[in-house]
Amino acid sequence: MTEPEITSEPALAATAAPAASGAPAPKGRRRQQGRPQPQAAGRAPARAPSPVLERLFELYPKMFGARFLPLKLGVYQELLALHGEEFKKEDLKLAMGQHARSTRYLESVAAGEKRHDLQGEPVEDVSPEHVQQAIFEVYRRRKARSKEDPRAWLLARLEHAIDQSGLDREAWDARVGTTDDFSVAALDEAFAVVREKVARREALRRAFEASGLGVDEFASMYGMDPDVVKFALSRAAARPA
Repeated sequence: MTEPEITSEPALAATAAPAASGAPAPKGRRRQQGRPQPQAAGRAPARAPSPVLERLFELYPKMFGARFLPLKLGVYQELLALHGEEFKKEDLKLAMGQHARSTRYLESVAAGEKRHDLQGEPVEDVSPEHVQQAIFEVYRRRKARSKEDPRAWLLARLEHAIDQSGLDREAWDARVGTTDDFSVAALDEAFAVVREKVARREALRRAFEASGLGVDEFASMYGMDPDVVKFALSRAAARPA
C-alpha cells in the first residue's frame, strides 16, 4: 500500500493525535518533573511536546526551533529518507501534522513567508490558496480567544497576500475558489485597497520616468523617503501590465 504524501500544507480540518505516553525524552532535554501546574480558567490543558518534534528541533533548529517557517513541499518524504531508521512513519506523520496545524506555523504562512528547506534556506513561495487558508484559520483562532475582532489584522494580511501574488480578482478567485459570504466580503475590501495601492504606484512610476531624475533627486523633490520610492517602483515594475 502506498504511503500517502504528507506535506507541510496547513491541514486545518484534522487534529493530530497526541504523542504516545511513556515515550523517552530526547537526550539533553528532560521532561519537567513534579505536580502539573494548574491551568488558567477557560484554557484547555497544554499538549505535551512531541518527542519527534523535540528530536527534529535538535536536528534542524532553524526550522523547528523558536521561529517557525513554512516547510518546503515533500519534506516528510525527505525526513523519512534521511532518518527512516530513527522515526516510525506514523509517529513522524503525526508530529508533522501537529507542527503544520500549530498557530505559530500557520501565522508564518499567513505572513507570506517563503517555503524553506531543512537547512532554513528559502526555496519557493507558498501558493495563494494556502496563504489564504492560513489567514482565515488564524483569524478564527484569534477571534475565538480575544474580546476584540481582529478584522484589521485579517484585512492587512489579505492585502499583503494579494499584493505579493500579483493576481487580479478574477485570477485569484480561479485559484482559490472562495464562496462563503464573510470571506468574499473580506476579499472585496482587501482587493479595493490593493487596487488603490497599484494605482498610486503606477502614477509614481510615470512621474518618475517623466522627471528624468534619479531616485534620490526625485524623492527629495517630493519629500519622500528614497527607500519608499525604490520599493514602489520595484512593485510597479513587477506588477503585470
